[in-house]
Amino acid sequence: MERIRYHILIAISTLLGLTACGDFLEEYSQDTDYVRSWVDLDELLIGDCYIKPDYSNGFYYHPNYAQFLHLITDEVEENNSSYGDGGQDFDNHEAEYGYYTWQQRVGINETHTGFTTENETWKKLYKSINIANNVLYSASKLEQKTDADREGSARVTGEAYFIRAFFYFYLVNMYGQPYNPQTAATDLGVPIKTSAEVIDVKYSRNSVEEVYNQILSDLKAAEEKLTLVKTEKKSIYRADLTAVYLLTSRVYLYMQNWPKAAEYARMTIERHPQLQDLNSNTNRFMLASNSENIFSTGGDDVPVMLYHGYKGLRVSEQQYQLYSQRDLRLKQWLWKYGVFNGLTMRENTNKFTPAPQPSEAAFYWKNYSYGAQDRRAEVSSVFWMRSAEAYLNLAEAEAYQGNDQKAKTALQQLLKNRYENGAPEITANNTGEQLIKTIRLERRREFILQGQRWFDLRRYRVCQVQPEKKSITHDYTVFKERNSIAVSEVRRFVLTEDDSFWTLPIPHEVLDYNTGMQGNNNQWREYTIANN
Repeated sequence: MERIRYHILIAISTLLGLTACGDFLEEYSQDTDYVRSWVDLDELLIGDCYIKPDYSNGFYYHPNYAQFLHLITDEVEENNSSYGDGGQDFDNHEAEYGYYTWQQRVGINETHTGFTTENETWKKLYKSINIANNVLYSASKLEQKTDADREGSARVTGEAYFIRAFFYFYLVNMYGQPYNPQTAATDLGVPIKTSAEVIDVKYSRNSVEEVYNQILSDLKAAEEKLTLVKTEKKSIYRADLTAVYLLTSRVYLYMQNWPKAAEYARMTIERHPQLQDLNSNTNRFMLASNSENIFSTGGDDVPVMLYHGYKGLRVSEQQYQLYSQRDLRLKQWLWKYGVFNGLTMRENTNKFTPAPQPSEAAFYWKNYSYGAQDRRAEVSSVFWMRSAEAYLNLAEAEAYQGNDQKAKTALQQLLKNRYENGAPEITANNTGEQLIKTIRLERRREFILQGQRWFDLRRYRVCQVQPEKKSITHDYTVFKERNSIAVSEVRRFVLTEDDSFWTLPIPHEVLDYNTGMQGNNNQWREYTIANN
């Protein structure tokens, strides 16, 4: 027992400390001096392994806290109009610069005279992984005298295996190369640590293949443990067998193991086939009660990131134009805020009214209302899993195998819940390469501002069936003074098709500490002056 107590206290005192997790999880962690049973480990999972949303800074968000996944894609663009309220968002504007312009040091400011912290996401995910390591170690030492003990232990260990796999998946897809079966054995991933002890050593990076093998091993263990759990799942903020199946499907999809990706997608759908029908939906989508929800951890800063004032961001016009007038995701998920005929107008009803010119409106998530902190979504804008993904994973995996009809059937199941008066017809000649393009386009529409677009763009680059590369352009406005809306110049930055930034730079603080760890050879981004 003393051995167990030692490891848990090391994890607590060195890393996080046990604190109440708040209403978001609807359960609470208690301070634990040593581990008596699986119940204590359950509290450790709740309090320190799952990510709690942190809104302590009010309306200011942290781009370097996983939200940067929205900044580096083609889903957002600058918004340099106030729409009548005269507001400006200079704090966020400056904090976003290094990510938004794909710099070698993402913490750099726009004048290249100083830096902010770059390793918040890295630290948080590895801390959660270390808590999972401690839970797994401690659970293996506990006596299991009753059926309740055995089931409780199976559940906490299954969840710990899932969380470790989940966060390694995100780490390797942020900071490692995309999985290419031909080069994964030598491509650089991220360091793997599965031991409970906190060891003062310098870490090196494991290969992408080694990280993915660890993820699959953890998911297999999670599946074996959670299969034994018969009690009902407590909330969407806790992992269960369905979440394991869906993550396994996603991992195999990224590894280009299409049969396994399809198999686990079907297993997910068998357990959780529900889709939210937007034809009958009268509520916001990103709610804990959404029937599609499978798992969520962490918070949501999108309504603070997208600001309808000077120096803010908005949904990109390119993204907005992807939705047809029959697409209920356009009508229910997005809204326009603009000035028309001198009057401020906010389109916030299910009846969509197009603006006279796209440039006259800002496009935002309709699920939110900026200025009301409590309107942040009840699910994460990055770490969110729902049944829609299973249908899209299945469609994509089948299409890559040439099973066009199976792919169409899976896709139609989703689309009939997304389009007004039924899904658009997927014609008989929509096969092969065209069908794959259709599925990829629907993924882009479906997962807007949910942390998946960047990962999809990366894996398409190395896809052996139908590789696809693209470049992204971001304009960044430099203002004459920090508190002024007077423009100095608009700088245009381009992420080219084969740029090194398609793999994020390892945080500077990590490389400073782990001397000798190899970085990702990212370069400083040059710019041209935009014409607009």
